[in-house]
Amino acid sequence: MECPHLSSNISGAFDSSRFPNGTPSSWCCNVCRSNKSPWICLTCLVVHCGRYVNGHAKKHFEENQVLCVSQRKGEKHEKEKIHHSVCMDCSSYSVFCYRCDEFVVNDTKLGQVQKLREHLQSATGLRNLGNTCFMNAILQSLSNIEQFSCYFKELPAVALRSGKTAGRRMYHTRSQGDNSVSLVEEFRKTLCSLWQGNQTAFSPDSLFYAIWKIMPSFRGYQQQDAHEFMRYLLDHLHRELQYSRNGASHPVSPQDGVRLSSTDGKCCTNGTASVVTSIFGGILQNEVNCLICGTESRKFDPFLDLSLDIPSQFRQKRNKDQEPVPTCTLRDCLHSFTDLEELDDTELYYCHKCKKRQKSTKKFWIQKLPKVLCLHLKRFHWTAFLRNKVDTYVEFPLKGLDMRGYLLEPEKSLPGSCLYDLVAVVVHHGSGVGSGHYTAYGSHEGHWYHFNDSTVTLTNEDTVRKAKAYILFYVERTGQVPSDTSL
Repeated sequence: MECPHLSSNISGAFDSSRFPNGTPSSWCCNVCRSNKSPWICLTCLVVHCGRYVNGHAKKHFEENQVLCVSQRKGEKHEKEKIHHSVCMDCSSYSVFCYRCDEFVVNDTKLGQVQKLREHLQSATGLRNLGNTCFMNAILQSLSNIEQFSCYFKELPAVALRSGKTAGRRMYHTRSQGDNSVSLVEEFRKTLCSLWQGNQTAFSPDSLFYAIWKIMPSFRGYQQQDAHEFMRYLLDHLHRELQYSRNGASHPVSPQDGVRLSSTDGKCCTNGTASVVTSIFGGILQNEVNCLICGTESRKFDPFLDLSLDIPSQFRQKRNKDQEPVPTCTLRDCLHSFTDLEELDDTELYYCHKCKKRQKSTKKFWIQKLPKVLCLHLKRFHWTAFLRNKVDTYVEFPLKGLDMRGYLLEPEKSLPGSCLYDLVAVVVHHGSGVGSGHYTAYGSHEGHWYHFNDSTVTLTNEDTVRKAKAYILFYVERTGQVPSDTSL
């Protein structure tokens, strides 16, 4: 029915920080702590159980009804009070009004009911299949990169094969040496299962099986490095898409605004461009100077991500009596990456003019920035016997990362054309690469989510800023958005 009480019972703005942790269907009643049939009051955003559990949602309405009646006795001309009469089922997202005693089909003029419904039911977690948090964190991060994920979700259907694989959609994967599985297809199906809101968690077992077949180094159930996995995943997706474009019976065509121009091929050491290199691909200029004869050598290297050292001056652990170490920022890491560096004796450069290895300097410039800038903070370092973790906090901007100062020819770029906004962060919790746990933060339709395997929770920008980032994904800005001026 059409409810006339919506406008007076729905709070003006939904603050995500006021929602409980966990998926909505698992929220607990504020009174009895039951997680069966949770309902959320659209006035105060407090969760209670339904009438077939302990009925605390209805009692909440009745208590506020009595309160409002007692107030009216002394204030005859006061406007109608809010009665906390409208609530939403946290499992089905249907809306019920206790004053009408009916389910509600209409919405406010501002569409607040639908906005809340989309807000609550959008995110889907990924089940942990046995130390697969490294994979889940990367998949959730990539799913939040809209241009990249939309490309895969909108791929055309592939003809069904016959024989043992009948009924399964397949891409040719000759580049991986196995045509019985398709990484592209399993990746596409996984992305399609996220953000649909019809389940709280999805099991990516088919994708994990494909990874085992195609990437032997990731077989088993031991903890893996998320950055290494991301590089392998992007590389194999790129190669499979390349093969599809270069002769498969069902070529993959660019969609959703992605254009694979001839210049995108320069971002790839493997020939033809794909959506992977079109979106993540950039170009570095590696400049080496011989300190003996002054000969300069230049080389252009494609990249899909940049691995940044955390400068040593920020890694020192101080005692309580010592002055605190200044906060390391992402700019410190970028400057360390692009600053002029003298190569040590183990990295002597072979000078073609001197005809031998000589002392030299090295400097990186960015010749071409990608659409999505992936920055990997090198938190793991080998010692004599084990791999240690650098646990230093690195401050990073959520909006307006300006990369113009790191370009080879910054004068050729337009003002404001090199700004990037954060879309996802991968975090490693623990002390070592072979242990610990990976989670991710992702921005979707203006809201930040925390992805912890099958659990997805709404979070806020302050929480994201405090994260000890391992991998940062920045998207090239297309519109005018305020920048974080603190960095």
